[in-house]
Amino acid sequence: MTELETLQNQLKACRHCEGMLEPNPVVHGNAAAPILQISQAPGKKVHETGIPFNDASGRRLRREWYQITDEQFYDPDLFYITSMGHCYPGKGKTGDRKPPKCCYEMWTRREIECKPDTRLILVIGREAADRLFPKRDFTELIFEDQQINGVPCFVLPHPSPLNVRWFKMHPEFEETRMPEIRRKLHQVIDEADRQKALESGES
Repeated sequence: MTELETLQNQLKACRHCEGMLEPNPVVHGNAAAPILQISQAPGKKVHETGIPFNDASGRRLRREWYQITDEQFYDPDLFYITSMGHCYPGKGKTGDRKPPKCCYEMWTRREIECKPDTRLILVIGREAADRLFPKRDFTELIFEDQQINGVPCFVLPHPSPLNVRWFKMHPEFEETRMPEIRRKLHQVIDEADRQKALESGES
């Protein structure tokens, strides 16, 4: 069993925040997955199904922004999907509550460290961006290329329908920035497909 698999088993059994929320940690992906996606926390539908981004935000993310199939997005050998909080934090006054801060230190930070083969990091939403890039302007992060531990990283706004005001203020994200990010994402996917073909003995 790898270090990451051991960590994942411990994470699935975590009940640290019981009393503040209903524990049901969402874990997805394998150690060798070249794409690491980090977001805020599971929503209610994800909490109920255990499938990350299994909602309207996820459909927009993978079909409109990434322009990949559901099979590609949920391939554990292609995408490792994690978040600042692994359980649904509950409903707040506007949208969901923020995840407990302890979850990042207990689990997410260690997940990132256990993935040395990561080729591309995608950070989704302000909460994750604030934790990974403290004291940085969120919009500036989105329109500049970033790195985490030397790995290329892109910051994206959350694709939630509730985020409509930001998109109206920044139409250039979907017009010019997202196509740039998508090209890099597809490069990594194509490289992973070629590597898989080589390993399986295909020409």
